[in-house]
Amino acid sequence: MKRLACAIAFWGLFPVIAFANTAQPHLDPAASVILWVTLLFFGGVIGRYIALRFHQPGVLGELLMGVVVGNICYFFGIELAVILREGPAIFSIMRDLLAGDSLPNAINAVIHNATSVQQMFLALSGTQGPELIKVAYVVDAFSRYGVIFLLFMVGLESSVADLKTTGRESLQVAVIGVLAPILLGLLVSYVLLPNALFSTHLFVAATLSATSVGITARVLKEMKKLGTREARTVLGAAMIDDILGLVILAIVSSLVIRGVVNMAMIGQIILFATLFFAAVLWIGPWVLRQAVRFFAFLEPWEAKLTIAFLFVMSLSWFATIVHLATIIGAFAAGVIIHDGLFKVRDGEHQRAIGIKELMAPLEAILAPLFFMLIGIQVKMETFLNGHVLVMATGLILAAILGKLISGLGANRKDDRFLIGIGMLPRGEVGLVFASIGKTLGVISDELFSAIILMVIVTTFIAPIWLKARYAKQKMHAHGS
Repeated sequence: MKRLACAIAFWGLFPVIAFANTAQPHLDPAASVILWVTLLFFGGVIGRYIALRFHQPGVLGELLMGVVVGNICYFFGIELAVILREGPAIFSIMRDLLAGDSLPNAINAVIHNATSVQQMFLALSGTQGPELIKVAYVVDAFSRYGVIFLLFMVGLESSVADLKTTGRESLQVAVIGVLAPILLGLLVSYVLLPNALFSTHLFVAATLSATSVGITARVLKEMKKLGTREARTVLGAAMIDDILGLVILAIVSSLVIRGVVNMAMIGQIILFATLFFAAVLWIGPWVLRQAVRFFAFLEPWEAKLTIAFLFVMSLSWFATIVHLATIIGAFAAGVIIHDGLFKVRDGEHQRAIGIKELMAPLEAILAPLFFMLIGIQVKMETFLNGHVLVMATGLILAAILGKLISGLGANRKDDRFLIGIGMLPRGEVGLVFASIGKTLGVISDELFSAIILMVIVTTFIAPIWLKARYAKQKMHAHGS
């Protein structure tokens, strides 16, 4: 209890530390970055500790801590919170500024709420503006590294043989898990927004179809359930869901921008995705064997760390080249690489250190930043609007029901309800869909807030529900 009290007391001093940082000029240009990254990481650790104290998954604590920290900092007028809570908007603003646009125009192009526009302008035009931009970029980069390492670690728990055993079920779960939420989303959108454009209804439906593999993967990893058939089905389905999501996003965006569906773009995405996985499965092992030979001059543990890091980063980057998410490349890297590729040298008596042990510290430090950043982007003040809550309620029900139905695609011997729960969280994927719709002007601020609340609820209830379902399984097993 003393540990918890000390942690809360430290966070009570957070605004004071933040103000002291802005008032004190630093000779070292990395000083602000060091402070903020450290504070956010520590916040994630505190959130994890609190969640574990209440016997909940640590990822839930990291997400909630992000919500609390983001809104408290915003309330106290800390300018970094203003920037971070707008998500990827800072990158679009900087791109327009470098292209010669004025700061007000660059901000108005991506942010449509008048209050947020004014706050962002004050934050970026102040003396601390360059420092805040640096911090925002570094925090975002670290968080992206975090989710890459998280999915790599999840991939290490799987193998090509494991994925083959649940491949058919994963495909069925993914297809149902995309189609059912889309149909329910269209229905709810038409009922609650009868005067909205067809493109708006499509974007709402597309957002409901998303699944965040990062959230579910972290929960399954914490609960040591990655080896189960249900977990492999969920992870495989979530990966396929990401690919289907990109196709859907291409279709919807094409309709909004061009007024017609660009079939060439859709075909290209499907072709590139197929070629990516085929190339990775066939060429990946050969590349790894050549890398092992090349890096033989290093110590065994150093060779493993170097090759694993280069491999996961290369595949993550290569995935973006073929218009896939980095996390798909990271997961594929984890599935392919294994300790058996690295031969122990003759005469070596020390215990061989596994790839998982070498890479785990990177994931442990960087992954909490990813979940903290998702939480920071939640704007609690938008939930005071009654119409927003009505829309959010409808979207939440459609989002939950649509993914629970997806469990029907799983094997009859598996826990289909548990698999449906595993597909629930929208996380960063849902946020990306919503932010693109908002940028294109087809999603209003009120609808965006409702979608955000849907993302929050589905992201938060999934870990709790998964844990409860596994506990029920355990009780039935002991009972029988």
